Amino acid sequence: MCVSHYYKAAKDGAGDMTSVRVGIVGIGNCFAGLYQGIEYYKRNPGRTIIGLVHETIGGYSWKDIEFVSAFDVGANKVGEPLHKAINQYPNMVNWVLEMPESNCIVKESPILDGVGLFVQNRISPVKGRPTSVLREEALAELKSTRTEVLVNHLPVGSQKATEFWADVALDAGCAFVNCIPVFIASHSEWESRFRDKGLPVIGDDVKGVVGATIVHRTLARLCDERGTKVERTYQINVGGNTDFLNMKEQERLHSKKISKTESVQSQLRTRLPDENIYVGPSDFIPFLGNTKLMFMRIEGTMWADRPYNMEVRLEVDDKANSAGIVVDAIRCAKLAMDRGEKGALIGPSAYLMKHPPKQYTDPDARAMFERFAQGEGR
Repeated sequence: MCVSHYYKAAKDGAGDMTSVRVGIVGIGNCFAGLYQGIEYYKRNPGRTIIGLVHETIGGYSWKDIEFVSAFDVGANKVGEPLHKAINQYPNMVNWVLEMPESNCIVKESPILDGVGLFVQNRISPVKGRPTSVLREEALAELKSTRTEVLVNHLPVGSQKATEFWADVALDAGCAFVNCIPVFIASHSEWESRFRDKGLPVIGDDVKGVVGATIVHRTLARLCDERGTKVERTYQINVGGNTDFLNMKEQERLHSKKISKTESVQSQLRTRLPDENIYVGPSDFIPFLGNTKLMFMRIEGTMWADRPYNMEVRLEVDDKANSAGIVVDAIRCAKLAMDRGEKGALIGPSAYLMKHPPKQYTDPDARAMFERFAQGEGR
C-alpha cells in the first residue's frame, strides 16, 4: 500500500490517526529501555516526562506510540510476545518488572551480518530459513499490522542486515528510523530511494540525550568558538552490555568510528589531523552492565600559546540515554508521513543523530527541529 493510499484509508476510518504504529528490528537492550520507559511513565502519570524535546510533536504524544510488529534472530525471542521477549537473555533492562501483555509476536529476521563473533555465545540464533522467504514474511507482517514507522535497533556493524531492512521498509511503504551507524539517511543513493518512494527517513546513529558524543562536540565547539586552538582530543567509552561486547570486534566498528569522529570534527572550524583525534568504543567490562563510562580529553593552546587541557568523565545508563531520542524520532517520522514529506528529514536527523546527511551546530539543529515540528520544513 503506497503512502498516500494508507493516509487516505486512515482518514476514512481504516486506520487510527491518533496512534503511531511502530515496528522494531532488534529486540535488545536499546528497545527494552524504550519500551519499558514508555510503560514507566504511563504508570507514573504525576512524573515529569524527562528526556524528550516536547511531550507532543505535531499533536502526537509519547503515549500514542504502539508497537505492532517486531523482528529478531534470537531463538528465545522469536515466537514470543513482545512483553516477554524483552526480558530474554542477554537483555538486562529491568525498570518495569511486569509489563502489560502484548499481542505483538516477534517474527524471525534473517541473520546476515547481525550477529558478531564475540556475542555468538550469548545469542542462539534461530536456524535461519532462506532470506527470500523471510523477506516475504516480513513484508506481509508489516502490511497486515499496518506498520507506519520501522525502527532499526540492530547491533553496530550490521551493514547487510540494515540494508535488508531499509529495502523492506521501502517495499512496505514504511518510514525508516535508523538508530545505528550504517549510513542510510546520509547515503545519497539510499536517500534517493526513499525520496523516490515518497517515504521519510531519519538517521544515522542515534545521539544520547546527554551522551558521550553530544558532550564532546559541545565542549569542542565551546573551545573553538572562544578563540582557543584545539590541537588534540580523544573520547573512549566502556560498558558492560552486549553492545560493548559486540564492539570488541574491530571489523564492525568502521562506520561507528566515522560517525562519532565526524560528529566532533564537524564542530571545529579547522579540521584536526587524523592522528590527533580518536573517538570510539574502547572495551567491554562485564560488571558495568548497562552503565556506560566516557572519558574525554581536549588539549589546546590559548593566548600567548599557553597550553590548556580538560578531562571529563561521564557515567550514564546507556539505554535511558537513547530511548527518549528515539521517541522523538518516531513521532517526527510519523508526522512526515502525515504531511507527505519524503527523503531524509534534515532537521530531525541533524538534531537527533550523530551522522545526519548534513552536520549543523546543535543550536542550529535544534532550531531546525523546532521548525519541522511546526510544519515549516524538513
